[in-house]
Amino acid sequence: MYEFIEGKVVQVSTDSVVIANQGIGYLIYCPNPYQFTQNQSATIYTHHYVREDAINLYGFKSREERQLFVQLLGVSGIGPKGALAVLATGETARVIEAIETEDERYLVQFPGIGKKTARQIILDLKGKFKSVSGPAVKQIDDTAPDSARHAMEEAFQALQALGYSEKEITRISPELKGKELTTEGYIKQALQLLLKG
Repeated sequence: MYEFIEGKVVQVSTDSVVIANQGIGYLIYCPNPYQFTQNQSATIYTHHYVREDAINLYGFKSREERQLFVQLLGVSGIGPKGALAVLATGETARVIEAIETEDERYLVQFPGIGKKTARQIILDLKGKFKSVSGPAVKQIDDTAPDSARHAMEEAFQALQALGYSEKEITRISPELKGKELTTEGYIKQALQLLLKG
């Protein structure tokens, strides 16, 4: 329903943040709310979760983190709390690596994840993360402001849609880091660098 919400973080609590956007305060549950700074602007990628007894927004720093959350929700025996616990205490790339390499010992360290559930996670999700680990995630400048990171991510996805390979984008991405551009600005500079060879 909502791809992301961009606005000012007006409250940070132990399990959620409130982000203000055009006069509306969105309560968003997060794996680690303290990664967002109160009274600063942020872009939060959201998942709208609906069931009979709950309608909640869950929020994440990146699309990769959100995709892992959504895929974990599809595993039998894992609800939003369990999926958030995995994301709160595990690095997204490391969790994916554990699933792909069938590392049950790593997965059982998370709260509420026993051997049976760890095995179910591996059975259900192994091989489903190829779309998560492309350059639009790996090569983003983590030190850039949220708006620049979002613009760079969209630019890299556009370049992939134009047919440029992960290797080509990885090669030119260091030259784009440290710049605060719009999506169009990143695409224009990236194309100039790619055409130079």
